[in-house]
Amino acid sequence: MVGKTSLMNQYVNRKFSNQYKATIGADFLTKEVQFEDRLFTLQIWDTAGQERFQSLGVAFYRGADCCVLVYDVNVMKSFENLNNWREEFLIQASPSDPENFPFVVLGNKIDVDGGNSRVVSEKKAKAWCASKGNIPYFETSAKEGFNVDDAFQCIAKNALKNEPEEEIYLPDTIDVAGGGRQQRSTGCEC
Repeated sequence: MVGKTSLMNQYVNRKFSNQYKATIGADFLTKEVQFEDRLFTLQIWDTAGQERFQSLGVAFYRGADCCVLVYDVNVMKSFENLNNWREEFLIQASPSDPENFPFVVLGNKIDVDGGNSRVVSEKKAKAWCASKGNIPYFETSAKEGFNVDDAFQCIAKNALKNEPEEEIYLPDTIDVAGGGRQQRSTGCEC
């Protein structure tokens, strides 16, 4: 549980709860965002991170405009799984230009234990992102709301940059696939 659902709910509803259950398959929320004098409806998909539910989410990857990979800075295994999540997303979504498909990485739960239980350094995470084509990286706290808006602003910007001008209507819907598992909506996972 790296906090994908918590990040989505903090961004869309400005709420945090410790009571979330494991996502089964996929869920999504929408939020209207203003970008370059246009109004868009951001469709954020939250896909299952737990292995037993992962296969239920892959159908939502295809058509995503951006993929968000989320890990818990306090759990090394969640960071080590980033590459697997990224590769599986590219296989399942099969974007037309996989080398340039936009990803964003979020290192979540930086608030836990005042940062004392952290096992993945910011430097290590940024080095991984740099090695994968300079993926944008944000450290977040869904609980405290820290850096959540900035992260999703970057996600929306990356989702929109590959949209052909002729496909843009008002309002637009952008799909962003989630980390862990991602889809054609902005989703978060890992």
